[in-house]
Amino acid sequence: MIRLDRVGMTYEAASGPVEALAAISMSVDAGEFVSLVGPSGCGKSTLLRIVAGLRPATAGTVTVANKDVREPIPDIGMVFQAPILLKWRSILQNVLLPAELAGQDAGALLGRAEQLLEMAGLKGFGDKLPRELSGGMQQRAALCRALLLDPPLLLMDEPFGALDAMTRDDMALELLRIWGERDVEREARKTVLFVTHSIPEAVFLSDRVVVMSPRPGRIAADLRIDLPRPRTVEIRGSEAFGRLSLQIFRALTGRSVGATA
Repeated sequence: MIRLDRVGMTYEAASGPVEALAAISMSVDAGEFVSLVGPSGCGKSTLLRIVAGLRPATAGTVTVANKDVREPIPDIGMVFQAPILLKWRSILQNVLLPAELAGQDAGALLGRAEQLLEMAGLKGFGDKLPRELSGGMQQRAALCRALLLDPPLLLMDEPFGALDAMTRDDMALELLRIWGERDVEREARKTVLFVTHSIPEAVFLSDRVVVMSPRPGRIAADLRIDLPRPRTVEIRGSEAFGRLSLQIFRALTGRSVGATA
């Protein structure tokens, strides 16, 4: 679904060029859930925007579904750290917004929007304004909005970063349920590229975790998460979960466990 070949990004700043990404090569298969972890400023969000076609790379090539990415691509859903809901529109109207922006008949997608809200546990809240919902409920509405046009690819930029720990865990389980972890064969699932700073979150959600180095962002490690699906809360206490988390920690920090700063 996604292929990056020696992708680089250099910004022109007043003080001179700033290299944000260097020689990023990786691929993501259809139906795969891949997380990007790395220190702040390593270019994770920039890489996501390059994949979406929102920002051109200054080196290398990007292909999505075997097509070169040279401009914004339509068949994606994007979810950001903040829900970014229009405060004067109801939740249902916010979910239907992508149809309007794409020039489609929003009325024809009303049933799908209501189905998504029900699936996300928001049945009966479609006529509410964003301020009437909790942060976690707003983020679920944002996820419904991203899914409205049934895109094969989801790009998620720290979507749960602003939530409290309990809500964040609930949202992780909700995302896996909506992704179809229990009910859908992998080939039929959406492809997800997910940015997070949380190692446990990355391990819990992902098929693979790609670790990025400090700026300029490079791939420091690409680890397969061989944990059984569907994932449950109990798996967090397993030896395998802890071992994988420590592997990512070492790749991320360059320090062995128990080492002092």
